[in-house]
Amino acid sequence: MTITHYDLIGDIHGQAEKLINLLQKLGYQQQEGVYQKPQHQVIFVGDFIDRGLQEKKVLTIVRAMIEANHAQAVMGNHEFNAICYHSKDNQGNYLRPHTKNNTQQHQHFLNEYPLDGLETKAVINWFKTLPLFLELADFRVIHACWDEGLIKKLKPLLTANNCLKSEDYQRACEKNSFFYNTLETLLKGPELVLPNNKLFTDKEGTARRKVRVRWWQNVLLTYRQAAVGSEKDRRSLSNEKLLDKNNPIALYPNQAIPVFFGHYWFSGTPEIASHNAVCLDYSAATQGFLIGYRLDMTEKKSLSNKNFYQSDI
Repeated sequence: MTITHYDLIGDIHGQAEKLINLLQKLGYQQQEGVYQKPQHQVIFVGDFIDRGLQEKKVLTIVRAMIEANHAQAVMGNHEFNAICYHSKDNQGNYLRPHTKNNTQQHQHFLNEYPLDGLETKAVINWFKTLPLFLELADFRVIHACWDEGLIKKLKPLLTANNCLKSEDYQRACEKNSFFYNTLETLLKGPELVLPNNKLFTDKEGTARRKVRVRWWQNVLLTYRQAAVGSEKDRRSLSNEKLLDKNNPIALYPNQAIPVFFGHYWFSGTPEIASHNAVCLDYSAATQGFLIGYRLDMTEKKSLSNKNFYQSDI
């Protein structure tokens, strides 16, 4: 199949009705159980699960599209967390501890895929087939952050399809190991330690000393400018100059091909993050719309806000 258009779709988080609505708006029709559109292919940026109430329905739609070559996908941090929650280390301990907080975050998945169930094991094994990133001729896709240096070091250790090898999940859960630090950046995004022991409260009410970084910007000079968040939240942060020696940040190169990602819980009207970067997560997990972006491969055009689509629900 010759692909003329790619339709990139953001974090779904168990919101099947939003997914169906967006696919239909994009012109996809269900044929033989698979949503498809001639010469089009969807690329999902990960985080299919957790938070929503239709986990199994989302995964049924997504898996069918991928297996029929009508879609591709990268792994999100929630798929990675699920693999680790359901997998044990060499001593028989779960890679992701079953703490109250970890279980609460994962509860909607567990409601439909109970621990140790046969169907659960099959889905977890399928999650392991998701690549950490995609790099096509004209654009890239990753869940949270494209760090060229880290990807260059990691790539020789992955499978041919850029998947993490099964034996490396335990290493990826060992704090401060190369795998752990690398996946923290690629799947969750780089963070800055705030100066003067300052704290801020995240969207879930947790006090934190670190803020996520707007790595897709070519230049960041202050903590306020660097932080991900609403203008109101960022105004509360220090406007001190960044301490580069304590917080090295790999910013996305100005001349690099476009990169698409999710993860950051944006809100409001979708707009490109920079001239060569697009975030597709606009809080569909809660009250936001599910977002898509259509890339026309028959034309060489700059990224444009006109190419966004969003669900009606």
